[in-house]
Amino acid sequence: MTDATSAPVAETDPHADQLRLLEALLFASAAPLDEASIAQRLPEGSDVAALVAELGEHYRGRGVNLVRIAGGWTLRTAPDLGPRLKLEQSVTRKLSRAAIETLAIVAYHQPVTRGEIEEIRGVVVSSGTLDVLMEAGWIAPKGRRETPGRPVTWVTTDQFLAHFGLADRRDLPGIDELRAAGLVGPRPEFVLSEQALPGEATADDEDEDEEDEPLYDEEGPAER
Repeated sequence: MTDATSAPVAETDPHADQLRLLEALLFASAAPLDEASIAQRLPEGSDVAALVAELGEHYRGRGVNLVRIAGGWTLRTAPDLGPRLKLEQSVTRKLSRAAIETLAIVAYHQPVTRGEIEEIRGVVVSSGTLDVLMEAGWIAPKGRRETPGRPVTWVTTDQFLAHFGLADRRDLPGIDELRAAGLVGPRPEFVLSEQALPGEATADDEDEDEEDEPLYDEEGPAER
């Protein structure tokens, strides 16, 4: 009986083997391969141009095509399938109560400085709160107040209006509308000229900014 491990290996068609090797080279390469680079890996005397043409025909009309890019050959997704391969995922952004309050103050009192936001909220506004709102594209700096120190003023953006479905600032709801919608509870944590902002959190949300500190303590104004 002949041992399976010592059984003779069937001879492979040289042409088919060259095609398989070319396909593997193109699949494994991170960059397009020119014909000279391909020839170095194929058996001596291989007709690289003919092999490339044959492999290109094999992939024609398939989900992956053989294409020429930057002077070399590579396997790429068929162009017409590109849009169907895009992955879109909705990400819910949950803001802290501090961020919601700060955004509301900017929306209803703009242009407003950081100091004015702190006076209304009664706590120090951390730089992280403003950074989060600015990265979301909902607020932006707009000029400086002509007062000592020339503090930066903040306003809401067009992206803010688009997110909340508002045509302009005049469409911001009043306190009665917010109460009717259940967005303002019986004990709001802050007052904004009898108005507040429709957001993704309510005054009952306990998620605070860790850097927020009271502006006043038992001894008087806190250091800032």
